[in-house]
Amino acid sequence: MFLAHLHFSGVCELKNLIELELSGNNLEGHLPPCLNYLTRLKVLDISSNKLRGSLPSVITNFTSLEYLDLSNNNFEGIFTLSSLANHSKLEVLVLSPGNKKLQVNTENCLATFQLKVLQLPNCNLNVIPSFLVHQYHLKYLDLSHNKMVGNFPTWLLQNNPGLEILYLANNSFTGNLQLPRAKHDFLRHLDISSNNFTSILPKNMGIVLQKLTYLDMSKNIFEGDIPYSIGEMKQLRLLYLSRNNLSGELPATLLTGCVSLESLELSNNNFHGQILPKFTNLTQLNWLYLDNNHFSGKIEDGLLSSYPLEVLDISNNMLSGHIPSWIGNFPALAVLIMSKNRLEGNIPPELSKFGGPLILDVSENCLSGYMPSSLNLSSLKHLYLRKNGFNGPIPNALFRSSELLTLDLTDNHFSGRIPHQINTLPNLRVLLLRGNYLQGPIPNQLCELQKLGIMDLSHNRFNGSIPSCLTNVSFWSLGKNDLYGIELNLEWDLGEGAAGTYDNSNLELYLSNGAHGPPGQHVEVEFVTKNRNEFYNGSNLDYMSGLDLSCNELTGGIPMEIGELQNVRSLNLSHNYLSGSIPESFFNLKMIESLDLSYNRLRGRVSPRLTELNFLSNFNVSYNNLSGLVPDKGQFATFDESNYRGNIHICGPIINKSCNSAEEILATTSNHEGDEDESDIDMVSFNWSFAASYVTFILGLLAILWINSCWRRLWFYYVDACIDSCYYWLFKHVFNR
Repeated sequence: MFLAHLHFSGVCELKNLIELELSGNNLEGHLPPCLNYLTRLKVLDISSNKLRGSLPSVITNFTSLEYLDLSNNNFEGIFTLSSLANHSKLEVLVLSPGNKKLQVNTENCLATFQLKVLQLPNCNLNVIPSFLVHQYHLKYLDLSHNKMVGNFPTWLLQNNPGLEILYLANNSFTGNLQLPRAKHDFLRHLDISSNNFTSILPKNMGIVLQKLTYLDMSKNIFEGDIPYSIGEMKQLRLLYLSRNNLSGELPATLLTGCVSLESLELSNNNFHGQILPKFTNLTQLNWLYLDNNHFSGKIEDGLLSSYPLEVLDISNNMLSGHIPSWIGNFPALAVLIMSKNRLEGNIPPELSKFGGPLILDVSENCLSGYMPSSLNLSSLKHLYLRKNGFNGPIPNALFRSSELLTLDLTDNHFSGRIPHQINTLPNLRVLLLRGNYLQGPIPNQLCELQKLGIMDLSHNRFNGSIPSCLTNVSFWSLGKNDLYGIELNLEWDLGEGAAGTYDNSNLELYLSNGAHGPPGQHVEVEFVTKNRNEFYNGSNLDYMSGLDLSCNELTGGIPMEIGELQNVRSLNLSHNYLSGSIPESFFNLKMIESLDLSYNRLRGRVSPRLTELNFLSNFNVSYNNLSGLVPDKGQFATFDESNYRGNIHICGPIINKSCNSAEEILATTSNHEGDEDESDIDMVSFNWSFAASYVTFILGLLAILWINSCWRRLWFYYVDACIDSCYYWLFKHVFNR
């Protein structure tokens, strides 16, 4: 309260003040009563501060106000619009609560003013304020995020022929979208996204709303075709119709008539047919999202005229044929997503003509062959090739971008060793090589990837020991949560459009950059943890770290240094030939949630110190040679015999097996025998023992036959009968042919 008075004390003495603009100054406390003296005030903007308390009656005394902005503060209580009933000169009212403690009441508001701008988002209005029926000069109206119900307010367009901006997003409107019959000459921005509108789009939409530059109808339940009249929207720059039930083929009028389109988003619908026919003429197109539909056939060259193209997402359709070589004709291309289709062939080298995109995702297709050595994606940050048929060694072409953050080669047919050049990717944070035919030892060069957060080398043929130098990876050991978030932000300057400056009653409208632009492009990573596939994207990826070396041919002991990876949340070393004991240092894995050491040759006990792992929810040491008493404290009290099956020498209450003295002695002995693995088979000793046993058996048989004549006769009779049987079989099946 002191800070507020400190700033306002001198202001209150300016009795002839006309304009007071104090937005964005971190003002705290309450508005002082002395503001009552500013009776000639026309403009009051105290937005984006930390002012609190109830909105004082002082505002009701400013009957000369023309512009009032109270948004983004910490006011609370109830603010009734009827308190402004005598503000006959008021033209701009902006009130967006900075918290949920302020309730705006619009009932019984007998307004004497005629507003040009009204912004009441996030005010929990539930219904459209009734006083708006008598407002005829609105240019900008924002009632988004208010849980309002009912039908689309067609009367707002009819009563306000000068309306330019209408935002009704994130409400609960239902029914059809009923537009006026007459053409609206001024409406330029319409956002009715995230509602429950149904039925088909109005056939006259393109005629009535010809002047639109921005149209967002996404996240509704619209169905049917896009009307042909949409081609009349010559000034339309952004069109968002994603997440509806729209179907049919894309109308030619959309692809040729909307010549100003810069962003087109039709994702998550049921569109079918050809995706980009040759007659497409969208020369201004920057962003195109056609993913998650039913488009089929080959990719035609309809985008050749879209030279400014930056983002192309045609994933999760039924496209076939090859990736066209002309895809490399776009110098500004930043995101190319073609995953989950039926594309064949290889990646065209032309794609790297201008340095290549930042994000390239061609996963889950039918691509095959060696990757072209001429591919030079020097600008690449995220590469997804998973679930294709690429073969041969991992190409050096993948190591030409020092900016690479994600390398996903999962489930292909790559063979050979991990190239030593892997250490030329200093910024690599996710390395996924699961499900290939890679072999040889795990190279120490991986330890030089200081920013590595997720590494999956499982289901390959790696051999040798686990490098102890993996503890050099700083993310696993120090936990620097600086991975991704929203990796690529796509901003768009909407030009004129929203409430902005106000000077001597002349209102100038503009929209801030990126206010309602295209969405940021999230990166996504699939990683197996807790025995299931998990997808991590956005901020979730910042907190995930994991190491998976399972299903290989790794031998030797588990390096005790692995216990220093304090930030690892998932560690899977199962299905290998690892020996020795579980390192005591594993109690340092403070963030571990999933630990799988099953199907190895580990021996000794499960250390009671592992009960210090408070986040451990998945633990599996099945099918080893472990022994002794099983811990039953902390998280380990939630485990049962399924976590330990196949270890015959373990015991304890949680696996319903009592411990006897012999098992306790075995466990104690096992823990003091050093690093030698008793479960390993000495093949040399085994072979000599087998040979000695065989010779002993033969000599014993001969001795018995020499001493006992009865047995000797029976033996010879048996041999003679075997010879007769063999002769009879040969005579019957061979000589009689």
